[in-house]
This record gives sequence, structure tokens and C-alpha cells, in this order.
Amino acid sequence: MCKIPPMAYRVIQHSTGNVGMHALRAIIGHPDLDLVGVWVHNPDKVGRDAGELCGGTPVGVLTTDDFDAICALDADVVFHCATGDLRPREAAAEMAALLRSGKNVVSTSIVSLLHPPSADPRIVAMLEDACTEGGTSCFTSGIDPGFANDLVPLTLTGMCARIDAVRIAEVLNYDTYDQPTVLFDTMGFGRSMDHVPLLLLPGVLAVAWGPAVRLLADGLGVTVERIEESFERLPAPESFTIAAGPIEAGTVAALRFEVTGIVDDAPRIVIEHVTRLRDDLAPDWPEPPAGGGYRIDVTGSPSFHLELSMTGADGDHNAGGLLATAMRLANAIPAVCAAPPGLLTPFDLPLITGRGLMR
Repeated sequence: MCKIPPMAYRVIQHSTGNVGMHALRAIIGHPDLDLVGVWVHNPDKVGRDAGELCGGTPVGVLTTDDFDAICALDADVVFHCATGDLRPREAAAEMAALLRSGKNVVSTSIVSLLHPPSADPRIVAMLEDACTEGGTSCFTSGIDPGFANDLVPLTLTGMCARIDAVRIAEVLNYDTYDQPTVLFDTMGFGRSMDHVPLLLLPGVLAVAWGPAVRLLADGLGVTVERIEESFERLPAPESFTIAAGPIEAGTVAALRFEVTGIVDDAPRIVIEHVTRLRDDLAPDWPEPPAGGGYRIDVTGSPSFHLELSMTGADGDHNAGGLLATAMRLANAIPAVCAAPPGLLTPFDLPLITGRGLMR
């Protein structure tokens, strides 16, 4: 299939949650993208103008909850942001239907698809078949897992003569991250210290971040023998409230975990998270870069130490991270539309820049 680039890429936004709302605003404001449809899950959002829904002016595109209508719509690409952590099969089925309908897909939903060989082979086969049938491409990314722990550290390693180890740490306060399902149910914040949430069940950390570790290993030309995971938690010293809801004294308020790729029987590739719900918690744990963000260390010759902070227009680090998650994919749309059919990784795409965004 010959993919001829359009004047502007016709884009459908699929879901308008935390990341999706940022994506919707970005698509509306992007000079190379043309919003042609929006799918929503919440009945209260159905039938609304997409521009007004995301706090802007009307754009003449009304939201719908009719998935078949979205599949039938003429578009180049779908920005798929539906939550997939607790429903990966359902999210994959949505993506497959969109791909079969002749639309490319960029997605944040199923994080293991950052590195398709690490994902559920049944999901991979379903999506590959859909790409072949539709002549379409599918690219999954975000900020973490995503460019903060694949593209950025791999770029640094490209300036080394020798690489001994790579460590990427997200160090953030999630107090303004208004996503109760993720914080309370998936990560276990606000729950009793003896409660084991989904994220901390044996093997789940490796499922979620292992693909990023293996993607790094592919870029370095090494083989990960096994992936190890560890975590520790600390309780809230007293009750307080964050954007997602109340945190009672004695419940989980700080979480630190590591996902480690063992290469040549040594810990060579490490992804770490240090997550607090208040700045003063866990004072012995690593402190964040200014405002919160990522710390990337490549040990070798030469060694690199990079601190990456992010801030939204409102001054909030979590808003900056959500917008960065959306823009990684929004700005990749032209390259994804031009790519050969199939599941893509960063190795399959050219350098993605903010082309056309300097105003």
C-alpha cells in the first residue's frame, strides 16, 4: 500500500480522559492535524462540541459513543487513549478494529506494545493481522514507559565509547495526578500497608516496565537474561488530601520500585520509580529534579548524568507529564502514517521533532 501524505492528517481522538483531553487540545491546535471525530465513554460527554469539551472554542466536531460510526469515518489515524491496564484484550480489540478499517493508530493503552516481542503474543498476532488487512501501522508510546526511558537514554548511549550500565529514575510527587483508579486501585496508594495492589503482584512490574528494559537492550545489542523487580512502601504520618481523594494516616503514601534487566549476570539496565504523594515524605529516598521528572545515568566512557524536569503551562509537573505523553504521539503521526504496515517501535521511526510548532 502506497501511503501518500495528506495536506493535513485527519485524526480521530478515541477517549478523553487525563491523556486524551490533552491529546484533543493538541490535535485541535496542531497545524498539521485536522480533527474529524471524537469517541467518548462518559454519557455526559456525548453530543458535545469537541472544542468546548476541552475548554476551547467550538470546532464543529461533535463527540459520539458509537464505535462503529468511528470505524466508518474517513480518517488517516486514530489517537487511542482508552485505558488498557485492566482491560488489555478489550483495548486491543478496539485497536484491531480501527486498524482493519484502514486507519493507522497511535496509542498509550497497552504499555507492553512498546516492545511487541515482550507483549502477549495473542494480542500481537491480532494487531499484526489487523495491520496487514488494513494496510496500516500502529505505534504505542508515552513518557514512561516511553520516551523518557527509551528514546532519551538511547540517544545518550549513542555518544559512548563504552557502556557499563543504564539507570532511569522517575522521581515525582503524584499529588496533582487526578486519576483515582490508577493511584488507589492499580498502585495501592491510600490502601492499608498489608494490601497488595495490582501493580505489586508478583511479575506485574516486569510486565509493565520489562518491555522498556528489553527495548533498551535491543538498542544496545545485548540480551536480558532475566528481569528482577523489587519495591518498598511508606505510610502517611497523618491524614491529608490529594487531587484524587483522601489519604488516611497509616495508609500507603510513598512507593519506590525497581525493574532491573540482568545482562551477563549483572544489573545493567534499571528503571526506577520514586513516587510520593507529598514532598516531605520518604526524606531518605532520592529527591526529584527541580519540580519533578526524570534522572538518567549512563555509566561508561564517557558517563552521562541527565536531569529532565517538566512543567505544564499551569506550573504543574504532572500536567507537563500528561501533555508530554500526548505530544510524543501527536507529533509522531506523520511518521506513523508514512511507515510500512505493522507494529512499530522507536527504531522504525525517524527523529520526531516539534516541526511547525514554533510560533
